Amino acid sequence: MSYIKNHNLQINSILYEFINKEVLPGTNIQSDDFWSKFEKAVHELSPINKSLIQKREEIQKKIDEWHKNKKDKDLDKKEYTEFLKSISYIVKEKEDFNIETSNVDQEIAAIAGPQLVVPVDNARYALNAANARWGSLYDALYGTDVIPGDKGKNFNTDRAKKVVAYVRSFLDGAAPINEASWNEITGIKVKDKDIVFLSAKKESYLKNKNQFIGFNGEKNKPKSILIKNNNLHIDILIDPDNMIGKSDKASISDIILESAISTIIDNEDSVAAVDGEDKVKCYRNWLGLMKGNLTANMEKNGKKFVRKLNPNRDYISREGSKISLHGRALLLNRNVGHLMTNPAIILKDGSEIPEGIMDAFVSTLCALHDFKNKNNSRSDSVYIVKPKMHGPEEVAFTNTLFGRVEEILGIKKYSIKVGIMDEERRTTVNLKECIRQVKNRIVFINTGFLDRTGDEMHTSFESGPMIFKGEMKKSTWLNTYENWNVDIGLRCGFSGKAQIGKGMWAMPDQMANMMEQKIGHPKSGANCAWVPSPTAATLHSMHYHKIDVFKEQVKIKSRDKAKLEDILEIPKADRPNWSLEDINRELENNAQGILGYVVRWIDQGVGCSKVPDINNVGLMEDRATLRISSQHIANWLHHGVCTKDQVMKVMKKMATIVDKQNEKDPAYYRSGRSGYDKMSDNFENSIAFSAACDLIFKGRVQPSGYTEPLLHEKRLEKKSSI
Repeated sequence: MSYIKNHNLQINSILYEFINKEVLPGTNIQSDDFWSKFEKAVHELSPINKSLIQKREEIQKKIDEWHKNKKDKDLDKKEYTEFLKSISYIVKEKEDFNIETSNVDQEIAAIAGPQLVVPVDNARYALNAANARWGSLYDALYGTDVIPGDKGKNFNTDRAKKVVAYVRSFLDGAAPINEASWNEITGIKVKDKDIVFLSAKKESYLKNKNQFIGFNGEKNKPKSILIKNNNLHIDILIDPDNMIGKSDKASISDIILESAISTIIDNEDSVAAVDGEDKVKCYRNWLGLMKGNLTANMEKNGKKFVRKLNPNRDYISREGSKISLHGRALLLNRNVGHLMTNPAIILKDGSEIPEGIMDAFVSTLCALHDFKNKNNSRSDSVYIVKPKMHGPEEVAFTNTLFGRVEEILGIKKYSIKVGIMDEERRTTVNLKECIRQVKNRIVFINTGFLDRTGDEMHTSFESGPMIFKGEMKKSTWLNTYENWNVDIGLRCGFSGKAQIGKGMWAMPDQMANMMEQKIGHPKSGANCAWVPSPTAATLHSMHYHKIDVFKEQVKIKSRDKAKLEDILEIPKADRPNWSLEDINRELENNAQGILGYVVRWIDQGVGCSKVPDINNVGLMEDRATLRISSQHIANWLHHGVCTKDQVMKVMKKMATIVDKQNEKDPAYYRSGRSGYDKMSDNFENSIAFSAACDLIFKGRVQPSGYTEPLLHEKRLEKKSSI
């Protein structure tokens, strides 16, 4: 790597040129002024960052010792709670309060709907996610298993009829017509300030006429009708010349749903960015989104085209004036947490810069362009989601960091809004006090089952062997955690001001299953929930038409608050007497997932993709899934449930299976690659296999059980060997 010295910093030359030539122009910030102030802030903040990481280790050692001393005794939760308070793992809860965040966009405060998460290092994915604000319901249903049966190679008329029937039923619920069904109408027109529905019976109107928002075309011959339900828009396209419209008795050609209301553009778990070159690729895509000029060259069905950000959607209001709806999801940027450092910038003592500090400065610097063009936020805000924070002290540091960024970049205090990922136990048990530290910035909290389970296991590592991974979802602590997060958010005044989120649906090919299960998220009081694709966002948006989340939140406020003592219920097995067959099956399941993910991370630098599981079901995997699987095997090894030789035998067996699954993956033949590099051909020299093994056999000593330190080390090794 080539470095440039500037103000006691050694800066990767690619990053330095990117900041100076692509980011700073147009911001009214001079290069020397930026680097001078940035260098000073970094050297002030880095020691604090380092001390917080050290405190994590100190607290963990105390918890480990406590469990070792209590090894042969049943857990006394009262005694355990008092111990955690005595070491400042649980802090004193202060008086009630309401958050005071202001200048928040409506997508955060007032609209409940799906939220996409997408890796920032892939421009095409980022554009697709940003553009997923609006999606075709006909396409989403026709192309997925929500409608049973195979769609076949050619257009399937019977399947199309089932799609139309499904959508008509949905519209009957979301926008009911007086004395008629959507299935009966033969025409639509606009009369005065109302929609008139024609049928064989008579003219009909919406039961709630206020749902009619606007239209396009002529009143007697509209091209589209815009309806709103639960603050979400439905655009009904009318085209008698369209292939679908000409066969529809009302000439409806498609239903466009407002889908991904917000999208997290991810710099963290779903990317593999290990050096300056990788970070610039991520930052450049974010900059393009903020400037509004990001593009990606595409090819589909033999045709080449350029993907870019969608424009806004314009309509004529019911009163006859022009209205414009935002054409893209509101974008939030997930920075990395406090743990990792990056060789993109070297400090004066020779250490690497804390990556989270670098992310905060560069993400916000890029967003200054959006302050001018309003391509994303219309309220002069930049939204940064901060993951993997442990407790109020670390949240307070984030608040300090964001304050310094605002000061140095010359923007209004609290312009940087923050999202807290509630995925570490020390944050969960102190969530109210974490929120208090950022009560003027907070716009988002969520639950994340996988990372939270990984931390649960690592924190309680010495307490005993953990239960089977599949049993975690039934455990007392997990269900309490999900309710606790919503309870705390509502008690801190989130409703109508900030998002309460729920986790990812990981099976992008199982949309019928998603439609059955994921309605539980809006019912839980969550006004956003993660989905893996634009198609999933369109389908999941139907749940928010059925459930008014803000009314659900009013009901939930009156329930009894979840109990802290239940969150502290450790998911360890009670004197396990499992069969060798059951143990090996669990090991194989974990090992296959680890290897399938790691080989892509190390060999391709892919941080998130659809990875086939042991049953060849495609699962969206990122580092959170890796953390839980590696910690689970490491825990069983530590407590003698299995042996190292047994695990290594399973790893080699599963590597052979993963090799078979990947051998024809076209991704390994792109960009000049010669094909998939099998792990099983050379276990001793396979960097990917070595990385997967290290995650298990060194898992006990990894900080908080995180996978990043080992992955970064092995990816850098792989990059240097190419």
